[in-house]
Amino acid sequence: MPSNNKKQDNQIQLRIDSKTKKQAQKILEDMGLDISTAIKMMLRQVVVTGNMPLELRDSNGFTLKKSLELKASILEAENTNEEYESSDELIKNLA
Repeated sequence: MPSNNKKQDNQIQLRIDSKTKKQAQKILEDMGLDISTAIKMMLRQVVVTGNMPLELRDSNGFTLKKSLELKASILEAENTNEEYESSDELIKNLA
């Protein structure tokens, strides 16, 4: 009869700056997890879902999609010759 206990004999090493490690460790400890368990959970979800089990964000909190949309909007605004006397005028123009 096959055993349900999978031998855990593989090891993953990673390098990360100490500030990020300490910050993550504190957050995970508050959740009742250690770093190793959190990484195992994430890897299991990658296998189960076939995808990253989290939404990646930049340093400003934007998803990649929103960040690219914002950059495109900024470029578009920089390339326009429209000027407005007030923010109210700009908002009216956007409607």
